[in-house]
Amino acid sequence: MLISTVATAANVNIRGKVIDEANKPLEFVNVRIAGTALGTSTGLQGDYKLSCPASDTIVVVFSSIGYVEEKRTLIDASGDVTINMRMRENSKVLGEVEVTEIKKQTGAMQTIDAGDYKIAADATGGSVESMLTTLAGVNSSNELSSQYSVRGGSYDENSVYINGIEVYRPLLVSTGQQEGLSVINPDMVGAIGFSTGGFTAEYADKMSSALDITYRQPESFEGSVSASLMGGSVALGQSTKHFSQMHGVRYKRNSSLLSSMETKGEYDPNYFDYQTNIIWSMSPRWKMSLLGNITVNNYKFTPTSRETNFGTAEDAKRFKVYFDGHEKDKFETYFGALSLDFKASKSTNLSLIAAGFLSNELVTYDISGEYWLDQAGTSGEDGIGGELGVGRYHEHARNRLKSSVFSLTFKGNSAFAGGKHTLGYGMVLKNEHIMDRSREWELRDSAGFSLPVSPDGLKMVYNQSSHNDLSSTRFSAYVMDNMRFNSKYGYFTANAGVRLSYWSFNKEFLFSPRIHVGFVPEKNNRWAFRFATGLYYQAPFFKEFRMPVTDENGNQIIVFNENIKSQRSFQIILGSDYTFRAFNRPFKLTGELYYKALGNLVPYEIDNLKVNYSGVNSSSGMTAGIDFKLFGQFVPGSDSWISFSLMKTQENLNGVKVPRPTDQRYSFALYFTDYFPKFPKLKFSLRGIFSDGLPATAPQSTRDKGYFRTPAYKRVDVGLYYGLLTPRKDGESREGFWRHFKSIWLGVDCFNLLDISNVSSYYWVTDVNDIQYAVPNYLTRRQINVKLTIDF
Repeated sequence: MLISTVATAANVNIRGKVIDEANKPLEFVNVRIAGTALGTSTGLQGDYKLSCPASDTIVVVFSSIGYVEEKRTLIDASGDVTINMRMRENSKVLGEVEVTEIKKQTGAMQTIDAGDYKIAADATGGSVESMLTTLAGVNSSNELSSQYSVRGGSYDENSVYINGIEVYRPLLVSTGQQEGLSVINPDMVGAIGFSTGGFTAEYADKMSSALDITYRQPESFEGSVSASLMGGSVALGQSTKHFSQMHGVRYKRNSSLLSSMETKGEYDPNYFDYQTNIIWSMSPRWKMSLLGNITVNNYKFTPTSRETNFGTAEDAKRFKVYFDGHEKDKFETYFGALSLDFKASKSTNLSLIAAGFLSNELVTYDISGEYWLDQAGTSGEDGIGGELGVGRYHEHARNRLKSSVFSLTFKGNSAFAGGKHTLGYGMVLKNEHIMDRSREWELRDSAGFSLPVSPDGLKMVYNQSSHNDLSSTRFSAYVMDNMRFNSKYGYFTANAGVRLSYWSFNKEFLFSPRIHVGFVPEKNNRWAFRFATGLYYQAPFFKEFRMPVTDENGNQIIVFNENIKSQRSFQIILGSDYTFRAFNRPFKLTGELYYKALGNLVPYEIDNLKVNYSGVNSSSGMTAGIDFKLFGQFVPGSDSWISFSLMKTQENLNGVKVPRPTDQRYSFALYFTDYFPKFPKLKFSLRGIFSDGLPATAPQSTRDKGYFRTPAYKRVDVGLYYGLLTPRKDGESREGFWRHFKSIWLGVDCFNLLDISNVSSYYWVTDVNDIQYAVPNYLTRRQINVKLTIDF
């Protein structure tokens, strides 16, 4: 808080700006003089101004639903006084305060409560991405992974920002078992913004979505400790007038969850992550920030056996395998960013950011197996009807990837025309280095015959190698105008901007205009409407331009395609919100209709989490759909929602119209949290997903030659938590040792409550007659987890 007093007058003129913990302006905050009827509310940029008679003592009160009420006392004030206020989110249970309406969305970003997922059943350990998959238009069919698909896009089409800095994920991850911890530490999150399309020009060249995370700034010494059967986490924060720091450590070991899968053996995963966020306010105009991250994910696995029963009641089959060998993977990520912020004036803020990202990834395995594929029936021993295939196979991989990205970013924003316009601008210079060394092959032997059968020698069913290095430079710049104004027709918001990009590897220039308009009608402000359109690109990054070239012996060699172009998406989005009350509670119904015209597509196939690109721009397509979301608070301070999506995405692949690999035609999700009416210390959470299966095809094949759909993904996770110490209510105080704690929760989670076997991918068995059988690889089964969470 900054208080300055100048001049002398009969009245005291008080003005200032109100921001949240993420330093974003807060509108509609009530500012009043205690004991009087004088008051006002903040405007679009968080600014306010009011006058009151001079007095020995003036108490200024700042209040807004969802935030802690703040008071500032002025002693013998006169003339002009400035009070700038930072509001803190209210983590306590609201007593008799009732939320009358939910904020409507007029911009491209939807705001998500950062506390919604902390006490919820989640197999990934409470990740932000797991909560996102229950939103309309967002899909994931693997509970072990934090990756997601948005409106028909691939896993690689989603940008993620932390404190305004773009972050990256490991690139060689092919299964959820390998992935480990999410790049986002949920214990450090303060604010979440998410867009499923139509996002503004400040966000990078990605075609599907933008996730904008802001880590919170502690107000004093605080922390949280969490421990469960799958690992634990510790987060500690401390703050003074000019300095704040937040540190988070996470450890995950989900071997018990992995052991519920059908492949039995010794699972040895170890995932570690450390993150820090340090802020030094050198003066009212200068601020320096440091964001750091070290992640080490190790995955070791020694399989022993597997037995899978699949098919239908009329055509049941059994697949039995005995394994020899092991897998050993390591994914190391180091990330750091140093930011210097300068408040040039009341209306202009500038930032200079230097960031570095280093990744060292290693995937190695040598696994052989002897398998039997039988027709299950009532005849023969053990009810086996007959032998369909028998053989051996050997899979080998030595894949190493080292990548680094160093960037220098300048960005700023300037408000003018009385705050009705905010001009945003920025430029980014990136230098990228990639070292790709890989060799993987698979040998199959069916009934004594090597496949494919060749009289000239031993051939592999699959053989691929890569030895490539790349150093390149990217440059991007953007400018946009964010407008807000009132008229007799209602409240308008608009954002118009353009993004320019250049990549030295393929000598490609990109021009990306983007427009977003929002409107709340004056005659019926329960409604909010928005429209967005723009030309979006998917700038290639490693996987998209790896082009396999097959020689005369059937060996695949990976080369980097210098003629690769960015994939293109022209988007049109029309959406609306309607707020209403039912059961004496506030609700919001959201709907969005969208269409994407896709060009310069790089076709790909998905195997579990591995996206295999063709490496060439050889396809075009479209995506169209509609999303619905019903959001509400069944009890105060506890958010719940239901989402439903319909979508169709297809492409023209080698002259044949086929669905894209992410064509999830329908999806229904439920995210529900509630307190028991007569037992307020008991909290119940439910996360349910029911979505269509995805198109799949045989290995080394493409969908134009034939495809089928995996079974629908169905999963329900539930949690029951008991508050050993619940957040304090208004006016409540604690004595003694317990006054140091905010809350203590002890809970039990049941993952996959219905014990449904969901399919992640297929293992393909080929007999001597060259007939292929798709054996499903099932995901995790029902599992119990116990979790203790302490906030202080």
